[in-house]
Amino acid sequence: MKIRVGFGFDVHQLVEKHPFILGGVKLDHSSGAFGHSDADVLVHAICDALLGAANLRDIGFHFSNTDDRWKGISSLILLKECVSLLNQKGWSLGNIDAMLCLEAPKINPYIPQMKVNIAEAAGISEEDISIKATTNETMGFIGRKEGLVAYAVCLIEKAV
Repeated sequence: MKIRVGFGFDVHQLVEKHPFILGGVKLDHSSGAFGHSDADVLVHAICDALLGAANLRDIGFHFSNTDDRWKGISSLILLKECVSLLNQKGWSLGNIDAMLCLEAPKINPYIPQMKVNIAEAAGISEEDISIKATTNETMGFIGRKEGLVAYAVCLIEKAV
C-alpha cells in the first residue's frame, strides 16, 4: 500500500444574519460564514486536505470563486467531487481529522450530524471522521467573532 497525508485550511468572515453552514449542518446562530459557495469552512478544509494528499492542487483550482457554477453550492457536493477526483487517480480515503476554531456557537451538539453528512459525501464511515472544536480564547479576529478557521488532515491510500 502507498499512503499519503494531506493538510487543509480554510477561513471565512462571519456576517450578521447570514446562514451558518458547517459540515453540511445549518447552525442556529446570529451570524454565518460568508463566501462564494455555502462557505462551509470545515468541508473546504477537508477538500483541500484530500486534494493536497493526492497532489491535485487546491479547492480554488477546481472550484473557482469566480465561476457561477459554484455560487451558493453545498460544499458537500464539492467534497463528493474531490473524492471522485481521488478515486480516478486510484486513491481511496482512509480517514479525516478536523479542527474548527471559533468563539460561538458551541459546536459539540452539531458534530454527530456533521459526521453523518461528511461520511455520506466522502463515502467513508463516520468512525473514520474526527471533528473537534476550540476557541481562540477571545484573541484576534476569531476572538472578536469576525471569522472562523478550520484545519483538516487526511490519510489516503493506493494499492501498488
